[in-house]
Amino acid sequence: MKNIDFEKLKNVLPKKPGILRKKEYFNAAVLIPLVLYNEEYYFLFEKRGAKIRQGSEICFPGGEYDPDSDKSLLETAIRETIEELGIKRGKIKVIGKVDILVGNMGVTVDPFLSVIKINNIEELKLDRDEVEKIFLLPVSYFYETPPETYYLKLEVHPYYTTMNGEKIDLFPAKELDLPERYLAPWTAGKHKVYAWRTKEGTIWGMTAALIYEVINKIKLSEEG
Repeated sequence: MKNIDFEKLKNVLPKKPGILRKKEYFNAAVLIPLVLYNEEYYFLFEKRGAKIRQGSEICFPGGEYDPDSDKSLLETAIRETIEELGIKRGKIKVIGKVDILVGNMGVTVDPFLSVIKINNIEELKLDRDEVEKIFLLPVSYFYETPPETYYLKLEVHPYYTTMNGEKIDLFPAKELDLPERYLAPWTAGKHKVYAWRTKEGTIWGMTAALIYEVINKIKLSEEG
């Protein structure tokens, strides 16, 4: 190509760079709900229903972005929260957006910090198919208690073997004339994992990462 119109090219470049190939991920959005109770702020958590994806784990309300019904990822987070908690839209006050979390398992999470205006959690009418229970834990606990830190080893597999012993090639490294090291699984580094042990169970993974980020933002705001 001999000529490039850089002015026109500049106009189609993103004004605010996002995540490349984001549409190829499982795109989810969550609300990070804070509840004021007895003059102290608490995080509101869900324990997921046993029969759904990642059943029985602790998380924030939210779910997959639906392009047919959601105009934005914020709408996804609010819609899912309303469905799961049985709360009215007017009781949700969105404070702002937290940085997008990109998971190593092909998931992105757009998180929104919010305040849920309720007097107690008994007001909420849970969708029992998706939510086993909800509970509150004080923000101060996470503020004062550093998470435990662990690591997971990640590997990339260019093929897999079926239960019948058949090898299925996903990535034809040999055909593409790539170095021999790509013919077999290769290490993709370590992935840091945070975990908090609480009376309600262990909070870890992406939920713990979101808590960690919010706590850091709270501490940063106190420095200003």
